[in-house]
Amino acid sequence: MPDSVAGILLAAGDGSRLGRPKALVTIAGQSLAARGAAMLRAGGTDPVIVVTGAAAVDLAEARSVHNPRWRTGMGSSMAAGLTAIPDHCGAAVIALADQPLVGSAAVRRLIGAFEQGASIVVACYSGRPRNPVLLAREHWSRAIEFAVGDEGARSFLRSCPELVTLVECGDTGRPDDIDTPEDLERIGRLLGRDEPVS
Repeated sequence: MPDSVAGILLAAGDGSRLGRPKALVTIAGQSLAARGAAMLRAGGTDPVIVVTGAAAVDLAEARSVHNPRWRTGMGSSMAAGLTAIPDHCGAAVIALADQPLVGSAAVRRLIGAFEQGASIVVACYSGRPRNPVLLAREHWSRAIEFAVGDEGARSFLRSCPELVTLVECGDTGRPDDIDTPEDLERIGRLLGRDEPVS
């Protein structure tokens, strides 16, 4: 039986272009933090860790970990999430709070590839690598070394392309980012709401 897989939701940013912290933004009746945590849990990760920064997040189904260095970018938040994972977890799926169209089926596919022996797994959409990303524990320390500024896992993944397994997830959702009020409105409509979202 493979080790359990943790979920990390990066939700620390202040949403400078959006005008408020993304973690607390409500879309289709749910905050982006709650939606992302539920997606990771439904996909099979346990525990789920939400990395916070600009705003506090308190969710019953997830553990919040504050990143005091959140202003330095996504890299420090990824490092904070990885270092908070319990010892019994053999891998982590890393997702972003501002991509609410990513589906739990993508997480399940990444975990399935890990259970088949892959140690770095990246979801791709129409062949284009995006999020979420799974990293086996053996890679965490090196990934943290590469996690500078807003790079997250990107620089680390580019350093070892031969280890990366790509899993097509285009039929499970979309990796659209919410960066602006216009993005929020558009994605709200894609989620089935015709009226403006808060």
